[in-house]
Amino acid sequence: MTQPNFDQQMMQQCLKLASQALGKTAPNPLVGSVIVKNGSIVGEGFHPKAGEPHAEIFALKQAQEKAKGATVYVNLEPCNHYGRTPPCTEALIAAGVKKVVIGMVDPNPLVSGKGIEKLKKSGIEVVVGIEESACRQLNEAFIHRILHQKPFGILKYAMTLDGKIATTEGHSAWVTRTASRQLVHQVRAGCDGVVVGGNTVRKDNPNLTTHQVAGSNPLRVVMSRTLNLPDQANLWQTKIAPTLVFTEVGSNPGLQQKLRNQGVEIIELNAVTPSLVMQMLYERGLSSVLWECGGNLAAQAIADGVIQKIMAFIAPKIIGGVLAPSPVGNLNLVKMTEALELERVSLHQIDGDILIEGYL
Repeated sequence: MTQPNFDQQMMQQCLKLASQALGKTAPNPLVGSVIVKNGSIVGEGFHPKAGEPHAEIFALKQAQEKAKGATVYVNLEPCNHYGRTPPCTEALIAAGVKKVVIGMVDPNPLVSGKGIEKLKKSGIEVVVGIEESACRQLNEAFIHRILHQKPFGILKYAMTLDGKIATTEGHSAWVTRTASRQLVHQVRAGCDGVVVGGNTVRKDNPNLTTHQVAGSNPLRVVMSRTLNLPDQANLWQTKIAPTLVFTEVGSNPGLQQKLRNQGVEIIELNAVTPSLVMQMLYERGLSSVLWECGGNLAAQAIADGVIQKIMAFIAPKIIGGVLAPSPVGNLNLVKMTEALELERVSLHQIDGDILIEGYL
């Protein structure tokens, strides 16, 4: 019985192909497709970005007439509706494929199962649920966006063994080792936006770029109610990556003008809250947003329900200090029984650091 194993291998290849577009497809999902005939791959492709053809179309184009009677693997149910591109189900039917193996059903309740139904009605054999958990993992941000109409929020922080993100004096470079920091650059490359507060801009002057890791730079987002920010900062260099600042109406007009002249986009709101910011980022088509902020903003984001996943890097160092800042500010929880517990927790050792990942 080699078939299930072969199907899993082909689905893993779909996921590998799909991953090549990490951070580039929002609001669309990451999709890869492989076409197999007589046990060998005759076509493959992935969806490069919104507005471009879907993975199946690229794979069919490569396979050409070899697609007839072939098996198509794809990590997400083929679409059956007209969006910016025609339905993939029709292309698969027209190509005369014999079988379609699907990783997971489309999470959109309006679409869910309709592509599968259409293929089956056309006499194509359909298998669903191969490597499903891996397929869901790859597209967790897309799934969250579809089901909740807001981007998927990841809170990332680095702390010492005694839970500090900086010294009592506020010095914070560097808590973790190089390998951990490189991984953060990879995570950024897979996200559509990265958020910090004004304090982080003032104290750390971050770049929030992927630092030459293969992949695109995310939209850099600053939340600052008063716009009490420096005239010169790495984030104002918009040729490297775009920067968007959320501030309160009428704050610091002089700096607003200077920043606009440098290509920084500024949005004035009556109240700058994590939930409103995430709503506006959703409207811009973002799927995944990485929060790399200090403790106060992190606590507000958790309280507002915009954080779904935690990535906590822990360095084997002790800094001490009662007043040294910790990664999450006051959540007004008074009993240990009220603590927020993470689910589906995983631990990874990265060089000398430990990364704990889990879902709220």
